[in-house]
Amino acid sequence: MDNATQDPPSQQTATMQAIIQDRYGEAADVLRLEETARPVINDGEVLLRVHAAGVDRGVWHLMTGLPYPVRLAGYGIRAPKTGVRGREVAGRIEAVGKDVTTFQVGDEVFGIAEGAFAGYACAQPGKLAHRPENLTAVQAAAVSVSALTALQAVRDHGRVQAGRKVLIIGASGGVGTFAVQIAKAYGADVTGACSTAKTDLVHSIGADHVIDYTRAAIPDGAHHYDVIIDTGGNRPLGQLRRALATRGTLVIVGGETGGRWLGGFDRGLRAPLLSRFVGQQLATFMCSENAADLLVLADLIKSGKVTPVIDKTYPLSQTPDAIRHMQEGHARGKLVITI
Repeated sequence: MDNATQDPPSQQTATMQAIIQDRYGEAADVLRLEETARPVINDGEVLLRVHAAGVDRGVWHLMTGLPYPVRLAGYGIRAPKTGVRGREVAGRIEAVGKDVTTFQVGDEVFGIAEGAFAGYACAQPGKLAHRPENLTAVQAAAVSVSALTALQAVRDHGRVQAGRKVLIIGASGGVGTFAVQIAKAYGADVTGACSTAKTDLVHSIGADHVIDYTRAAIPDGAHHYDVIIDTGGNRPLGQLRRALATRGTLVIVGGETGGRWLGGFDRGLRAPLLSRFVGQQLATFMCSENAADLLVLADLIKSGKVTPVIDKTYPLSQTPDAIRHMQEGHARGKLVITI
């Protein structure tokens, strides 16, 4: 079958519903549901009919333009360059550019697409994979950014192996729920740290031990970990190092302070510098968005070793409510928008 599909003339004027943003700010103030033009693909892209879109932490940063370095990274100084938010996606391929050979019309896929909070979105084939048959579109939409981040934190930067003692801080969140399961799949002894109301969830996804960090200190002076993956909170590097083995590895994935200039990311800047002077490895990283790792995740999901944890789903019109729920720290796993 020839994958090259010409856009029908009507596509230029076809419309869709989308969550539109033309200025930076909080969800209730700047996001609105509107009818807008359907995107048109170029030769190297595919057009997705979006079925579901995940809500990841990056959505809030791109929506608010905070901390300010986000704007300097090319997303728009005074206003967002991209008018539709959302990046985690699951959907059906409706059209393919003439240079695309890896997918064809009708394929059910998941991955990353700019502007996923909409009826249709353009995507690069190198950021998509075929959706596993044992995943619904809602589950698949929760995977891409959060699970890619967790996989790379555990496998590449934490170098987790069988028998390693791993502490995952923020174990009940979007990245954390995947990190717990992936670390277990790699044979680690996993401790998850979360708040009181979420300890049952973290136990249920396979953590060997759970710390309620509202009642127990990290570090507690008695336990040391080969790997600590910090997906949330703002514990000082010195405090985290005291919970780390002498030759252990700290991987900083997140940490929010609300600061407008660095917003908590200063720890990530200081960590690799400190690593030069201590025996421990202290690192942060930017997630690599690639199809190869999406396929690794698909295999883990097919095998039953990883299952997306979905807290709530929201219709497209309630996207601002979903983002607010995530930002307030209430989510148990992932939030997903259905279209």
